[in-house]
Amino acid sequence: MKLRNKIGVIVDSFGVGVREGLKLAAEVGAEGVQIYAVSGEMDPDRLSAADRKELKAYIDSLGMEIAALCGDLGGHGFQDAAANPAKVEKSKRILDLALDLGTNIVTTHVGIIPDESHPYYRPMLEACKELADYASERNAHFAIETGPETALHLKTFLDKLGSKGVAVNYDPANFVMVTGNDPVQGVYTLQNYIVHTHAKDGLKLRDFVDPISVYGFLGHKGMSHEEIAEDAAFGQAFREVPLGEGNVKFDDYFAALADIGYEGYLTIEREVGDNPKTDIANAVQFIKSYR
Repeated sequence: MKLRNKIGVIVDSFGVGVREGLKLAAEVGAEGVQIYAVSGEMDPDRLSAADRKELKAYIDSLGMEIAALCGDLGGHGFQDAAANPAKVEKSKRILDLALDLGTNIVTTHVGIIPDESHPYYRPMLEACKELADYASERNAHFAIETGPETALHLKTFLDKLGSKGVAVNYDPANFVMVTGNDPVQGVYTLQNYIVHTHAKDGLKLRDFVDPISVYGFLGHKGMSHEEIAEDAAFGQAFREVPLGEGNVKFDDYFAALADIGYEGYLTIEREVGDNPKTDIANAVQFIKSYR
């Protein structure tokens, strides 16, 4: 099996800002980039048509393209019906920005998907249905990142939306670190929905990790982003590690992606570590070793 997927890098993983992060992504050999586009300099409300054209031209000049934007709005995703109209509208504007920049994928977290009987299930379903319809009309995707729930539970939710306008950003390490779901089997379960992936590795350090403690749930306090990153590196529950040093069986995982015909990006995400550039550069070479 020879890997043919392009290699992406999350620009924000370098921790040096968008423009400098883009340069570093090119230096380590990335072919594409994923960029957070919620606030700050990438907020779609701050980028004019001219700004978008200039940014795309700059990325082109570095020999790269945008693999996806990240549109994670936080706040337990779409569990809060009162907050959903504003969040849905913001998500649509992020998708519009993505299309202007040459990608049709926006990754996001929608919150932990509860059982159908739970009062938060219906608001989440309705918000995701509106996003799915909006994206489908534009031949685009909002891609839910895997992690908080099992692959089967996520698939059951997605099946109710009636399209791939809301699809999957597949992160094998999140399965390993939180639910304990087999990331290889999960590829086959979610094969009809995978439009983007994160290349990440991790270890689960105890038998049970409560997703609510990691991702939060409306009415319950979860860890902050900084606390999650710290736990991912040094915690007692799970640990994010460089590619090839964790429990993701990449031989089998990459073979499964090839088996289902996935041709999209493998985008490196490194949320912890003292030397992200070195870790990311090593990850690029790790993936290239499969080519």
